[in-house]
Amino acid sequence: MTDTPEVAAARHQVERSRSRLMSTAHELQDRLSPKTLARSTWEGAKMKGADLAEDAVDAVRSRPLATGGVVAAIAMFLAREPLIGLAGKLVDGVNSKRKKPARPKAAQSKAQRSPAKQDQTEKAQ
Repeated sequence: MTDTPEVAAARHQVERSRSRLMSTAHELQDRLSPKTLARSTWEGAKMKGADLAEDAVDAVRSRPLATGGVVAAIAMFLAREPLIGLAGKLVDGVNSKRKKPARPKAAQSKAQRSPAKQDQTEKAQ
């Protein structure tokens, strides 16, 4: 059976449409493959990271004192426990360097006296 020219043209158009559809399907398959998605995500993250780093460098250049203060505050927050211990040691060291007022001998208890002085005190009483 022979096709009429209209049917032959319709078949030819169907083949071209099918070919375009398959080409589009293969292109989508390539775009949506995990490897391609991971690569594009990685490239996007690298570009965003570079942009953020560049913005950070510009901010530091424009306000170095404020940036130094922020960095110092973060460092003090992260190292707060060792810094508190160090401050306590410094305060204890200052207190021990100060002379403590001497107690009068009469105010000393028997436990604080030397054994020889205790014997003399007991004999005197």
